[in-house]
Amino acid sequence: MTGLMVLALLAADPAPAQAVDDEASENGGEGYTPPQPTVLQALRFTGYVDVGFAAAQGNGSSFAPNDFRIPADYGVDPFAPAVNSRGEVASNDSGGRFVNGFMPRSVGAGGNPTFLINTASVDARFAPTQVPVMVFMRMQFMPRFSSAGNQTRVLLQQAFGKVNPFSNAEFSLSVGKFDSVFGIEYLDNEANIRTGITPSLIARYTTGHSIGAKLFYRIQLPALWSAISLNVAGTNSGTRIEELAGPDLSLTGVPVGSGRLGYELNLKAVQAKLGFSGLIGPRNDTRDVRSKQWAYGADARITAFGLTVSGELIHLVDEAPEGAQRALKQTGLGLGELITAFQVSGGYVQLQYAVPLTTDWLTGLALYGRYDRRNATFRGFSTVETERFTAGLRIELFAMLAIKAEGLFNRELGSVPTVPNDVFTSSVVFTW
Repeated sequence: MTGLMVLALLAADPAPAQAVDDEASENGGEGYTPPQPTVLQALRFTGYVDVGFAAAQGNGSSFAPNDFRIPADYGVDPFAPAVNSRGEVASNDSGGRFVNGFMPRSVGAGGNPTFLINTASVDARFAPTQVPVMVFMRMQFMPRFSSAGNQTRVLLQQAFGKVNPFSNAEFSLSVGKFDSVFGIEYLDNEANIRTGITPSLIARYTTGHSIGAKLFYRIQLPALWSAISLNVAGTNSGTRIEELAGPDLSLTGVPVGSGRLGYELNLKAVQAKLGFSGLIGPRNDTRDVRSKQWAYGADARITAFGLTVSGELIHLVDEAPEGAQRALKQTGLGLGELITAFQVSGGYVQLQYAVPLTTDWLTGLALYGRYDRRNATFRGFSTVETERFTAGLRIELFAMLAIKAEGLFNRELGSVPTVPNDVFTSSVVFTW
């Protein structure tokens, strides 16, 4: 144990870098070759702890007690009563009715207010300066309650290596398990980075992590204060979260292609990011390579004078094989689940204001509101139309402690049964 403590202190100690600066100054910067960093200096550990308190209306789910249509998850939006940045809900209890698996993870709270350890996250990064290679890994721990009692889920959320082969170009190639490249919301996946607490109603389709290869290239246009970027990936499951499509293995043997073409304007008082995204490939919830998924979307983020407006739109289609093969999934995990054609259109717009009141201890204060809309249809079933209004506050202290409070007001539209599923949630995030 003592040895581990010494190694950690050496890795965090800034003294070697200071010694290099002092010696270079004394030598006048001539004839001096700084020592190469050690392994410990190239290795860095960071992370955060997200502690929440949440309370949901009703039984914590979107399922109406007198709605007996099945599959039950085809007639409501079970993701609506989210309580944390992972998009987990207070409950996904369908009352014993059959569901087809398009379900979020649940914290098991039901309608009871409760404290939660939403996430304990640990990052390890190895980036030696003498070679253009970086290795990154993110492990996350989530204590949860289930019918089997208390248990802790351990997730290897990211694990990849990145190569930057050209010192004079913003070009990189990543291989492993990494963030999505579709849209912009994936940039706010982690609780310590996200201004608010909960993801949007369309985040389930754009913010997942999958295994494959990714290429990023950006070219600067200094005369126009602009940049153009291209982010493309070929992965096992595409850009959906793991609850909707398993990322760890390609069931068809054909990767899913996704990408985003972006434009950035970087003026002194105004910054803007615009992008167009696309996705195409086989569904990764069936072994039938003929069942395709495809999507397109647009996004924008504009910041000026402390005010940020961001938004995203997506249209996504899941195809299903025709005839007898339409009846059952060929997943290799057992029969009994329908493989149904599906399409969804949706988006969100968020307004955020950074209050210009900062001190040595108050390092950030933001107010925000978001409007979400989602229209989804499984073939042969009624359209599920939902909207959500979200309002919240974020206070940042000492640049390492964020305190957030948020209210979610869900509305069922059209033929969707009305159910009390609004949520109050809060989060305290310690970043280290």
